Amino acid sequence: MKRNDSNTLKGRGPASSGHAAGGDQPQATESGATEGSPTAPDRARWIALAIVMTAAFMDLVDVTIVNIAIPSIQRSAHASVSQIQWITAGYALAFAAGLITGGRLGDIHGRKRLFLVGIGGFTLASALCGFAVNPEMLVASRILQGAMAALMVPQVLSIVHATFPAHERGKVFGLFGAIVGLGAVSGPLLGALLTEWNLFGLEWRPIFLINLPVGVAAWLLGRRFITESKAPRALKLDLVGVALVTLGLLMLLYPLTQGRELGWPLWGYVCMGGALVVFAALVSYEKRKAARDGSPLVELSLFRVKSFAAGIAVQTVFGVALGIFFLVWTLYMQIGLGWSALRAGLTGVPFSLAVSTAAGLSVQQLVPRFGRKVLQAGALVMGAGVLIYLWEAHHYGLAIAPWQMALPLVVMGAGMGLIVAPLTDAVLSEVPREHAGSASGLINTVQQMGNALGLGLVSVVFFGRIGDRLTRAEVGPAFVDAFQYALWWVAGIMGAIFLLMAALPKRPAQHVEGAEQGAPAVAKEPQLVP
Repeated sequence: MKRNDSNTLKGRGPASSGHAAGGDQPQATESGATEGSPTAPDRARWIALAIVMTAAFMDLVDVTIVNIAIPSIQRSAHASVSQIQWITAGYALAFAAGLITGGRLGDIHGRKRLFLVGIGGFTLASALCGFAVNPEMLVASRILQGAMAALMVPQVLSIVHATFPAHERGKVFGLFGAIVGLGAVSGPLLGALLTEWNLFGLEWRPIFLINLPVGVAAWLLGRRFITESKAPRALKLDLVGVALVTLGLLMLLYPLTQGRELGWPLWGYVCMGGALVVFAALVSYEKRKAARDGSPLVELSLFRVKSFAAGIAVQTVFGVALGIFFLVWTLYMQIGLGWSALRAGLTGVPFSLAVSTAAGLSVQQLVPRFGRKVLQAGALVMGAGVLIYLWEAHHYGLAIAPWQMALPLVVMGAGMGLIVAPLTDAVLSEVPREHAGSASGLINTVQQMGNALGLGLVSVVFFGRIGDRLTRAEVGPAFVDAFQYALWWVAGIMGAIFLLMAALPKRPAQHVEGAEQGAPAVAKEPQLVP
Protein backbone atom coordinates (compact mmCIF):
# COMPACT_ATOMS: atom_id res chain seq x y z
CA MET A 1 0.00 0.00 0.00
CA LYS A 2 0.90 1.54 -4.08
CA ARG A 3 1.70 5.11 -5.89
CA ASN A 4 7.52 9.09 -3.85
CA ASP A 5 7.94 12.62 -2.63
CA SER A 6 7.36 14.80 0.40
CA ASN A 7 3.65 14.76 -0.14
CA THR A 8 3.12 11.22 -1.36
CA LEU A 9 3.39 7.58 -0.55
CA LYS A 10 4.08 4.95 -3.06
CA GLY A 11 2.69 1.88 -4.19
CA ARG A 12 1.11 1.69 -7.32
CA GLY A 13 2.37 4.25 -9.56
CA PRO A 14 0.32 6.42 -11.48
CA ALA A 15 2.07 8.62 -13.88
CA SER A 16 3.40 12.03 -13.33
CA SER A 17 1.78 15.13 -14.63
CA GLY A 18 1.74 16.48 -18.12
CA HIS A 19 5.41 17.32 -17.76
CA ALA A 20 6.17 13.65 -17.57
CA ALA A 21 4.09 13.05 -20.59
CA GLY A 22 6.29 15.14 -22.74
CA GLY A 23 5.71 18.76 -21.78
CA ASP A 24 8.99 19.90 -20.28
CA GLN A 25 8.06 23.54 -20.74
CA PRO A 26 5.59 25.52 -18.64
CA GLN A 27 2.15 24.44 -19.74
CA ALA A 28 -0.59 26.64 -21.04
CA THR A 29 -4.33 26.54 -21.24
CA GLU A 30 -6.19 26.66 -24.52
CA SER A 31 -6.74 30.32 -24.03
CA GLY A 32 -3.02 30.86 -23.80
CA ALA A 33 -2.74 31.52 -20.08
CA THR A 34 0.29 30.02 -18.41
CA GLU A 35 -0.42 27.12 -16.13
CA GLY A 36 -0.62 28.30 -12.58
CA SER A 37 -3.03 31.09 -13.49
CA PRO A 38 -6.42 29.70 -12.61
CA THR A 39 -8.97 30.24 -15.34
CA ALA A 40 -11.94 29.00 -13.34
CA PRO A 41 -13.79 30.78 -10.53
CA ASP A 42 -12.54 29.94 -7.05
CA ARG A 43 -15.45 27.67 -6.09
CA ALA A 44 -15.41 25.84 -9.43
CA ARG A 45 -11.70 25.02 -9.26
CA TRP A 46 -12.05 23.51 -5.78
CA ILE A 47 -14.91 21.38 -7.07
CA ALA A 48 -12.66 20.37 -9.99
CA LEU A 49 -9.98 19.41 -7.47
CA ALA A 50 -12.45 17.23 -5.56
CA ILE A 51 -13.40 15.50 -8.83
CA VAL A 52 -9.87 14.63 -9.91
CA MET A 53 -8.95 13.56 -6.37
CA THR A 54 -11.96 11.25 -6.33
CA ALA A 55 -10.78 9.71 -9.60
CA ALA A 56 -7.26 9.26 -8.19
CA PHE A 57 -8.74 7.65 -5.09
CA MET A 58 -10.77 5.24 -7.25
CA ASP A 59 -7.63 4.17 -9.04
CA LEU A 60 -5.56 3.79 -5.86
CA VAL A 61 -8.20 1.76 -4.04
CA ASP A 62 -8.82 -0.44 -7.07
CA VAL A 63 -5.29 -1.83 -6.76
CA THR A 64 -5.59 -3.10 -3.20
CA ILE A 65 -9.30 -3.90 -3.20
CA VAL A 66 -8.80 -6.56 -5.89
CA ASN A 67 -5.96 -8.35 -4.11
CA ILE A 68 -8.06 -9.05 -1.02
CA ALA A 69 -10.85 -10.53 -3.18
CA ILE A 70 -8.60 -12.80 -5.28
CA PRO A 71 -9.35 -16.00 -3.30
CA SER A 72 -13.10 -15.36 -3.57
CA ILE A 73 -12.73 -14.82 -7.34
CA GLN A 74 -10.74 -18.03 -7.65
CA ARG A 75 -13.39 -20.05 -5.80
CA SER A 76 -16.55 -18.67 -7.37
CA ALA A 77 -15.30 -18.03 -10.92
CA HIS A 78 -13.19 -21.23 -11.00
CA ALA A 79 -10.21 -19.22 -12.22
CA SER A 80 -6.94 -21.01 -12.88
CA VAL A 81 -3.64 -19.99 -11.29
CA SER A 82 -2.50 -18.15 -14.42
CA GLN A 83 -5.85 -16.36 -14.74
CA ILE A 84 -5.56 -15.17 -11.16
CA GLN A 85 -2.13 -13.76 -11.98
CA TRP A 86 -3.42 -12.04 -15.11
CA ILE A 87 -6.28 -10.39 -13.19
CA THR A 88 -3.60 -8.39 -11.36
CA ALA A 89 -0.68 -8.45 -13.80
CA GLY A 90 -2.86 -7.56 -16.80
CA TYR A 91 -4.00 -4.36 -15.11
CA ALA A 92 -0.44 -3.43 -14.13
CA LEU A 93 0.91 -4.16 -17.62
CA ALA A 94 -1.75 -2.12 -19.42
CA PHE A 95 -1.36 0.71 -16.91
CA ALA A 96 2.43 0.78 -17.25
CA ALA A 97 2.44 0.58 -21.04
CA GLY A 98 -0.04 3.45 -21.37
CA LEU A 99 1.18 5.94 -18.76
CA ILE A 100 3.48 8.08 -20.88
CA THR A 101 1.19 7.84 -23.89
CA GLY A 102 -1.84 8.85 -21.80
CA GLY A 103 -0.06 11.92 -20.46
CA ARG A 104 1.14 12.94 -23.92
CA LEU A 105 -2.36 12.54 -25.40
CA GLY A 106 -3.62 14.90 -22.70
CA ASP A 107 -0.98 17.47 -23.65
CA ILE A 108 -1.97 17.24 -27.32
CA HIS A 109 -5.75 16.86 -27.23
CA GLY A 110 -6.65 18.43 -23.88
CA ARG A 111 -6.36 17.19 -20.30
CA LYS A 112 -10.05 17.57 -19.53
CA ARG A 113 -11.01 15.62 -22.65
CA LEU A 114 -8.62 12.74 -21.89
CA PHE A 115 -9.64 12.74 -18.22
CA LEU A 116 -13.30 12.33 -19.19
CA VAL A 117 -12.45 9.60 -21.71
CA GLY A 118 -10.33 7.85 -19.09
CA ILE A 119 -12.81 7.98 -16.23
CA GLY A 120 -15.67 7.02 -18.54
CA GLY A 121 -13.70 4.06 -19.85
CA PHE A 122 -12.57 3.11 -16.35
CA THR A 123 -16.18 3.10 -15.17
CA LEU A 124 -17.30 1.01 -18.16
CA ALA A 125 -14.45 -1.44 -17.62
CA SER A 126 -15.40 -1.70 -13.94
CA ALA A 127 -18.94 -2.65 -14.99
CA LEU A 128 -17.56 -5.30 -17.36
CA CYS A 129 -15.41 -6.67 -14.53
CA GLY A 130 -18.38 -6.77 -12.18
CA PHE A 131 -20.60 -8.57 -14.69
CA ALA A 132 -17.90 -10.87 -16.10
CA VAL A 133 -19.39 -14.26 -16.94
CA ASN A 134 -16.08 -16.15 -16.92
CA PRO A 135 -12.42 -15.65 -15.93
CA GLU A 136 -11.40 -14.82 -19.51
CA MET A 137 -13.84 -11.90 -19.63
CA LEU A 138 -12.62 -10.70 -16.23
CA VAL A 139 -8.98 -10.73 -17.36
CA ALA A 140 -9.83 -8.84 -20.56
CA SER A 141 -11.89 -6.30 -18.61
CA ARG A 142 -9.06 -5.77 -16.11
CA ILE A 143 -6.64 -5.08 -18.98
CA LEU A 144 -9.12 -2.54 -20.37
CA GLN A 145 -9.46 -1.02 -16.89
CA GLY A 146 -5.68 -0.59 -16.64
CA ALA A 147 -5.54 1.02 -20.08
CA MET A 148 -8.28 3.49 -19.15
CA ALA A 149 -6.54 4.29 -15.86
CA ALA A 150 -3.45 5.12 -17.94
CA LEU A 151 -5.53 7.75 -19.78
CA MET A 152 -7.15 9.13 -16.63
CA VAL A 153 -4.40 9.26 -14.02
CA PRO A 154 -1.74 11.32 -15.86
CA GLN A 155 -4.25 14.15 -16.29
CA VAL A 156 -4.90 14.55 -12.56
CA LEU A 157 -1.89 16.64 -11.57
CA SER A 158 -1.77 18.29 -15.00
CA ILE A 159 -5.27 19.62 -14.30
CA VAL A 160 -4.10 20.78 -10.87
CA HIS A 161 -1.22 22.68 -12.48
CA ALA A 162 -3.55 24.29 -14.98
CA THR A 163 -6.06 25.27 -12.29
CA PHE A 164 -4.07 26.34 -9.22
CA PRO A 165 -1.31 28.95 -8.89
CA ALA A 166 2.08 27.85 -7.60
CA HIS A 167 1.61 29.19 -4.07
CA GLU A 168 -1.48 26.99 -3.56
CA ARG A 169 -0.12 23.74 -4.94
CA GLY A 170 1.71 22.78 -1.76
CA LYS A 171 -1.63 22.62 0.05
CA VAL A 172 -3.14 20.67 -2.84
CA PHE A 173 -0.32 18.11 -2.89
CA GLY A 174 -0.71 17.72 0.86
CA LEU A 175 -4.31 16.74 0.25
CA PHE A 176 -3.10 14.16 -2.25
CA GLY A 177 -0.85 12.70 0.42
CA ALA A 178 -3.86 12.35 2.73
CA ILE A 179 -5.82 10.68 -0.07
CA VAL A 180 -3.03 8.15 -0.61
CA GLY A 181 -2.91 7.34 3.10
CA LEU A 182 -6.67 6.91 3.17
CA GLY A 183 -6.55 4.66 0.13
CA ALA A 184 -3.79 2.54 1.68
CA VAL A 185 -5.95 1.73 4.70
CA SER A 186 -9.42 1.73 3.18
CA GLY A 187 -8.70 -0.36 0.05
CA PRO A 188 -8.15 -3.74 1.77
CA LEU A 189 -10.85 -3.06 4.38
CA LEU A 190 -13.41 -2.02 1.78
CA GLY A 191 -12.57 -5.06 -0.35
CA ALA A 192 -12.85 -7.33 2.68
CA LEU A 193 -16.21 -5.88 3.76
CA LEU A 194 -17.76 -6.01 0.30
CA THR A 195 -16.60 -9.60 -0.14
CA GLU A 196 -17.76 -10.69 3.32
CA TRP A 197 -21.16 -9.02 3.02
CA ASN A 198 -21.87 -10.84 -0.26
CA LEU A 199 -24.35 -8.13 -1.27
CA PHE A 200 -27.31 -9.56 -3.23
CA GLY A 201 -25.37 -12.82 -3.54
CA LEU A 202 -22.84 -11.14 -5.84
CA GLU A 203 -19.83 -12.28 -3.78
CA TRP A 204 -16.71 -10.43 -5.12
CA ARG A 205 -18.47 -8.45 -7.85
CA PRO A 206 -19.35 -5.35 -5.75
CA ILE A 207 -15.62 -4.49 -5.48
CA PHE A 208 -15.87 -3.45 -9.14
CA LEU A 209 -19.51 -2.31 -9.25
CA ILE A 210 -18.91 0.24 -6.48
CA ASN A 211 -16.97 2.28 -9.06
CA LEU A 212 -20.09 2.81 -11.19
CA PRO A 213 -21.96 5.52 -9.24
CA VAL A 214 -18.71 7.25 -8.29
CA GLY A 215 -17.41 7.20 -11.87
CA VAL A 216 -20.66 8.44 -13.41
CA ALA A 217 -20.89 11.32 -10.91
CA ALA A 218 -17.24 12.28 -11.49
CA TRP A 219 -17.76 12.25 -15.27
CA LEU A 220 -20.87 14.45 -15.13
CA LEU A 221 -19.35 16.93 -12.69
CA GLY A 222 -16.03 16.92 -14.55
CA ARG A 223 -17.73 18.03 -17.75
CA ARG A 224 -19.10 21.06 -15.94
CA PHE A 225 -16.35 22.16 -13.58
CA ILE A 226 -12.98 21.13 -15.03
CA THR A 227 -11.32 23.74 -17.24
CA GLU A 228 -9.70 22.48 -20.44
CA SER A 229 -5.94 22.91 -20.89
CA LYS A 230 -3.30 21.80 -23.36
CA ALA A 231 0.47 22.01 -23.71
CA PRO A 232 1.52 24.75 -26.16
CA ARG A 233 4.35 22.64 -27.56
CA ALA A 234 3.36 19.03 -26.96
CA LEU A 235 5.63 16.33 -28.37
CA LYS A 236 4.42 13.84 -30.93
CA LEU A 237 3.23 10.37 -30.03
CA ASP A 238 5.80 7.58 -30.31
CA LEU A 239 3.42 4.76 -31.17
CA VAL A 240 6.20 2.47 -32.37
CA GLY A 241 7.96 2.87 -29.03
CA VAL A 242 4.76 2.02 -27.14
CA ALA A 243 4.21 -1.04 -29.36
CA LEU A 244 7.77 -2.30 -28.80
CA VAL A 245 7.58 -1.82 -25.02
CA THR A 246 4.24 -3.64 -24.83
CA LEU A 247 5.38 -6.46 -27.13
CA GLY A 248 8.60 -6.98 -25.17
CA LEU A 249 6.78 -7.13 -21.85
CA LEU A 250 4.16 -9.55 -23.19
CA MET A 251 6.87 -11.83 -24.61
CA LEU A 252 8.50 -11.84 -21.17
CA LEU A 253 5.40 -12.05 -18.94
CA TYR A 254 3.21 -14.49 -20.87
CA PRO A 255 5.63 -17.44 -20.68
CA LEU A 256 6.38 -16.68 -17.01
CA THR A 257 2.68 -16.66 -16.14
CA GLN A 258 1.54 -19.58 -18.31
CA GLY A 259 4.72 -21.67 -18.29
CA ARG A 260 3.98 -23.72 -15.17
CA GLU A 261 0.53 -24.80 -16.32
CA LEU A 262 1.84 -25.68 -19.79
CA GLY A 263 4.83 -27.64 -18.51
CA TRP A 264 7.44 -25.00 -19.41
CA PRO A 265 7.49 -25.63 -23.19
CA LEU A 266 10.48 -24.71 -25.35
CA TRP A 267 8.60 -21.91 -27.09
CA GLY A 268 8.27 -20.14 -23.74
CA TYR A 269 12.04 -19.90 -23.32
CA VAL A 270 12.39 -18.79 -26.95
CA CYS A 271 9.75 -16.12 -26.35
CA MET A 272 11.51 -14.80 -23.25
CA GLY A 273 14.81 -14.69 -25.14
CA GLY A 274 13.07 -12.88 -27.97
CA ALA A 275 11.92 -10.23 -25.51
CA LEU A 276 15.55 -9.17 -25.10
CA VAL A 277 15.80 -8.74 -28.87
CA VAL A 278 12.66 -6.57 -28.85
CA PHE A 279 14.06 -4.37 -26.06
CA ALA A 280 17.33 -4.02 -28.02
CA ALA A 281 15.29 -2.95 -31.05
CA LEU A 282 13.48 -0.44 -28.84
CA VAL A 283 16.77 1.15 -27.78
CA SER A 284 17.94 1.37 -31.40
CA TYR A 285 14.65 2.87 -32.56
CA GLU A 286 14.50 5.40 -29.72
CA LYS A 287 17.98 6.65 -30.62
CA ARG A 288 16.88 7.25 -34.21
CA LYS A 289 13.60 8.78 -33.06
CA ALA A 290 15.38 11.25 -30.77
CA ALA A 291 17.75 12.28 -33.58
CA ARG A 292 14.91 12.66 -36.09
CA ASP A 293 12.27 14.69 -34.24
CA GLY A 294 13.26 14.89 -30.56
CA SER A 295 10.14 13.08 -29.29
CA PRO A 296 11.13 9.55 -28.23
CA LEU A 297 9.03 7.56 -25.79
CA VAL A 298 12.15 6.98 -23.66
CA GLU A 299 14.78 9.72 -23.28
CA LEU A 300 17.86 7.47 -23.45
CA SER A 301 20.27 10.28 -22.55
CA LEU A 302 18.88 10.13 -19.02
CA PHE A 303 20.62 6.80 -18.48
CA ARG A 304 23.99 8.53 -18.72
CA VAL A 305 23.17 10.03 -15.31
CA LYS A 306 24.49 7.53 -12.76
CA SER A 307 21.90 8.27 -10.06
CA PHE A 308 19.02 8.04 -12.55
CA ALA A 309 20.18 4.72 -14.01
CA ALA A 310 20.58 3.30 -10.50
CA GLY A 311 17.22 4.73 -9.45
CA ILE A 312 15.46 3.14 -12.43
CA ALA A 313 16.99 -0.19 -11.41
CA VAL A 314 15.83 0.36 -7.80
CA GLN A 315 12.30 1.22 -8.90
CA THR A 316 12.05 -1.79 -11.20
CA VAL A 317 13.42 -4.28 -8.69
CA PHE A 318 11.32 -2.77 -5.89
CA GLY A 319 8.24 -3.21 -8.07
CA VAL A 320 9.15 -6.88 -8.53
CA ALA A 321 9.36 -7.36 -4.74
CA LEU A 322 5.99 -5.70 -4.17
CA GLY A 323 4.33 -7.65 -6.98
CA ILE A 324 5.49 -10.92 -5.47
CA PHE A 325 4.75 -10.14 -1.83
CA PHE A 326 1.25 -8.69 -1.88
CA LEU A 327 -0.38 -11.35 -4.06
CA VAL A 328 1.38 -14.22 -2.26
CA TRP A 329 0.53 -12.71 1.13
CA THR A 330 -3.17 -12.60 0.31
CA LEU A 331 -3.23 -16.20 -0.93
CA TYR A 332 -1.27 -17.35 2.13
CA MET A 333 -3.72 -15.80 4.60
CA GLN A 334 -7.00 -16.67 2.90
CA ILE A 335 -6.29 -20.02 1.24
CA GLY A 336 -3.34 -21.34 3.23
CA LEU A 337 -4.51 -20.26 6.69
CA GLY A 338 -8.22 -20.32 5.78
CA TRP A 339 -8.88 -16.79 7.08
CA SER A 340 -11.85 -14.73 5.96
CA ALA A 341 -11.31 -11.71 3.72
CA LEU A 342 -12.20 -9.39 6.61
CA ARG A 343 -9.68 -11.00 8.95
CA ALA A 344 -6.99 -10.75 6.29
CA GLY A 345 -7.89 -7.12 5.56
CA LEU A 346 -7.72 -6.11 9.21
CA THR A 347 -4.37 -7.89 9.57
CA GLY A 348 -2.87 -5.49 7.02
CA VAL A 349 -3.87 -2.29 8.87
CA PRO A 350 -0.64 -2.08 10.97
CA PHE A 351 1.38 -2.30 7.76
CA SER A 352 -0.53 0.59 6.14
CA LEU A 353 -0.24 2.79 9.23
CA ALA A 354 3.50 2.07 9.51
CA VAL A 355 4.07 3.02 5.86
CA SER A 356 2.19 6.31 6.27
CA THR A 357 3.97 7.27 9.51
CA ALA A 358 7.48 6.39 8.35
CA ALA A 359 6.98 8.12 5.00
CA GLY A 360 6.13 11.40 6.72
CA LEU A 361 9.11 11.15 9.05
CA SER A 362 11.54 10.24 6.28
CA VAL A 363 10.80 13.28 4.15
CA GLN A 364 10.25 15.89 6.83
CA GLN A 365 12.95 14.99 9.34
CA LEU A 366 15.29 12.16 8.38
CA VAL A 367 16.31 12.68 4.72
CA PRO A 368 17.27 16.37 5.22
CA ARG A 369 19.71 15.23 7.94
CA PHE A 370 20.96 11.85 6.75
CA GLY A 371 20.31 11.79 3.00
CA ARG A 372 20.78 8.51 1.14
CA LYS A 373 21.40 6.56 4.35
CA VAL A 374 17.68 6.82 5.14
CA LEU A 375 16.74 4.96 1.95
CA GLN A 376 19.42 2.34 2.55
CA ALA A 377 18.24 1.93 6.12
CA GLY A 378 14.71 1.49 4.77
CA ALA A 379 15.84 -1.39 2.55
CA LEU A 380 17.57 -3.06 5.49
CA VAL A 381 14.61 -2.52 7.83
CA MET A 382 12.13 -3.85 5.29
CA GLY A 383 14.38 -6.85 4.65
CA ALA A 384 14.58 -7.44 8.42
CA GLY A 385 10.79 -7.35 8.62
CA VAL A 386 10.59 -9.97 5.86
CA LEU A 387 13.02 -12.22 7.76
CA ILE A 388 11.03 -11.82 11.00
CA TYR A 389 7.87 -12.74 9.10
CA LEU A 390 9.65 -15.74 7.61
CA TRP A 391 10.70 -16.96 11.07
CA GLU A 392 7.20 -16.53 12.48
CA ALA A 393 5.57 -18.29 9.54
CA HIS A 394 7.91 -21.23 10.08
CA HIS A 395 7.67 -21.22 13.89
CA TYR A 396 3.89 -20.90 14.26
CA GLY A 397 2.82 -22.62 11.04
CA LEU A 398 -0.94 -22.87 10.60
CA ALA A 399 -1.52 -21.68 14.18
CA ILE A 400 -0.18 -18.17 13.57
CA ALA A 401 -2.50 -15.36 14.72
CA PRO A 402 -3.01 -11.87 13.28
CA TRP A 403 -1.47 -10.20 16.34
CA GLN A 404 1.68 -12.27 15.86
CA MET A 405 1.99 -10.88 12.34
CA ALA A 406 1.80 -7.30 13.61
CA LEU A 407 5.52 -7.01 14.48
CA PRO A 408 6.96 -8.07 11.10
CA LEU A 409 4.30 -6.07 9.26
CA VAL A 410 5.08 -2.90 11.23
CA VAL A 411 8.82 -3.38 10.62
CA MET A 412 8.23 -3.99 6.91
CA GLY A 413 5.89 -1.02 6.67
CA ALA A 414 8.38 1.27 8.43
CA GLY A 415 11.13 0.21 6.04
CA MET A 416 8.92 0.72 3.04
CA GLY A 417 7.86 4.16 4.25
CA LEU A 418 11.51 5.22 4.56
CA ILE A 419 12.01 4.31 0.90
CA VAL A 420 8.92 5.27 -1.04
CA ALA A 421 8.43 8.89 -0.07
CA PRO A 422 11.92 10.31 -0.85
CA LEU A 423 12.97 7.88 -3.59
CA THR A 424 11.83 9.86 -6.64
CA ASP A 425 13.51 13.06 -5.46
CA ALA A 426 16.72 11.10 -4.85
CA VAL A 427 16.60 9.62 -8.34
CA LEU A 428 15.90 13.00 -9.96
CA SER A 429 18.56 14.92 -8.05
CA GLU A 430 21.23 14.80 -10.76
CA VAL A 431 18.87 14.81 -13.76
CA PRO A 432 19.03 18.01 -15.85
CA ARG A 433 16.01 20.09 -14.96
CA GLU A 434 14.80 20.30 -18.54
CA HIS A 435 14.37 16.50 -18.52
CA ALA A 436 13.00 16.20 -14.98
CA GLY A 437 9.39 15.75 -16.06
CA SER A 438 10.17 13.01 -18.58
CA ALA A 439 12.38 11.29 -16.01
CA SER A 440 9.63 11.37 -13.40
CA GLY A 441 7.18 9.76 -15.79
CA LEU A 442 9.68 7.07 -16.73
CA ILE A 443 10.35 6.27 -13.04
CA ASN A 444 6.66 5.69 -12.38
CA THR A 445 6.32 3.61 -15.55
CA VAL A 446 9.18 1.20 -14.81
CA GLN A 447 7.92 0.71 -11.25
CA GLN A 448 4.63 -0.50 -12.69
CA MET A 449 6.45 -2.70 -15.20
CA GLY A 450 8.46 -4.19 -12.33
CA ASN A 451 5.21 -4.83 -10.49
CA ALA A 452 3.80 -6.68 -13.52
CA LEU A 453 7.00 -8.72 -13.73
CA GLY A 454 6.76 -9.59 -10.03
CA LEU A 455 3.18 -10.76 -10.48
CA GLY A 456 4.33 -12.94 -13.35
CA LEU A 457 7.12 -14.42 -11.22
CA VAL A 458 4.56 -15.56 -8.62
CA SER A 459 4.09 -18.62 -10.82
CA VAL A 460 7.75 -19.50 -10.27
CA VAL A 461 8.38 -18.45 -6.66
CA PHE A 462 5.04 -19.50 -5.14
CA PHE A 463 2.84 -21.75 -7.27
CA GLY A 464 5.87 -23.62 -8.54
CA ARG A 465 6.51 -24.67 -4.94
CA ILE A 466 2.99 -26.05 -4.50
CA GLY A 467 2.03 -29.47 -5.84
CA ASP A 468 -0.54 -29.70 -8.64
CA ARG A 469 -2.89 -32.02 -6.77
CA LEU A 470 -3.35 -31.39 -3.09
CA THR A 471 -5.78 -32.94 -0.67
CA ARG A 472 -7.67 -30.60 1.64
CA ALA A 473 -5.30 -31.48 4.48
CA GLU A 474 -2.24 -30.70 2.33
CA VAL A 475 -3.34 -27.23 1.18
CA GLY A 476 -2.47 -25.36 4.38
CA PRO A 477 1.05 -26.76 4.90
CA ALA A 478 1.84 -26.41 1.17
CA PHE A 479 0.82 -22.73 1.12
CA VAL A 480 2.75 -21.99 4.32
CA ASP A 481 5.87 -23.58 2.83
CA ALA A 482 5.44 -21.72 -0.48
CA PHE A 483 4.93 -18.44 1.38
CA GLN A 484 8.22 -18.92 3.22
CA TYR A 485 9.97 -19.72 -0.06
CA ALA A 486 8.58 -16.53 -1.64
CA LEU A 487 9.72 -14.49 1.37
CA TRP A 488 13.30 -15.65 0.79
CA TRP A 489 13.03 -14.17 -2.70
CA VAL A 490 11.69 -10.89 -1.34
CA ALA A 491 14.47 -10.72 1.26
CA GLY A 492 17.09 -11.30 -1.43
CA ILE A 493 15.56 -8.58 -3.59
CA MET A 494 15.70 -6.11 -0.69
CA GLY A 495 19.41 -6.90 -0.33
CA ALA A 496 19.93 -6.14 -4.02
CA ILE A 497 18.04 -2.85 -3.62
CA PHE A 498 20.32 -1.88 -0.72
CA LEU A 499 23.37 -2.38 -2.95
CA LEU A 500 21.84 -0.47 -5.88
CA MET A 501 21.07 2.48 -3.61
CA ALA A 502 24.80 3.08 -3.16
CA ALA A 503 24.72 4.77 -6.58
CA LEU A 504 22.13 7.33 -5.48
CA PRO A 505 23.30 10.82 -4.44
CA LYS A 506 24.41 11.11 -0.82
CA ARG A 507 22.24 14.18 -0.37
CA PRO A 508 19.19 14.03 -2.65
CA ALA A 509 18.13 17.48 -3.74
CA GLN A 510 14.37 17.83 -4.03
CA HIS A 511 12.96 19.45 -7.13
CA VAL A 512 11.02 22.15 -5.37
CA GLU A 513 8.86 24.45 -7.43
CA GLY A 514 10.29 27.90 -7.52
CA ALA A 515 13.72 26.79 -6.34
CA GLU A 516 15.17 28.11 -9.56
CA GLN A 517 13.91 31.16 -11.32
CA GLY A 518 11.76 30.20 -14.25
CA ALA A 519 12.32 26.48 -13.81
CA PRO A 520 9.31 24.21 -14.30
CA ALA A 521 8.29 22.11 -11.36
CA VAL A 522 8.22 18.36 -11.35
CA ALA A 523 4.78 17.08 -10.47
CA LYS A 524 4.66 13.55 -9.19
CA GLU A 525 1.49 11.57 -8.87
CA PRO A 526 0.82 9.82 -5.56
CA GLN A 527 1.69 6.14 -5.67
CA LEU A 528 0.08 3.19 -3.99
CA VAL A 529 1.58 -0.25 -3.81
CA PRO A 530 -0.45 -3.20 -4.98
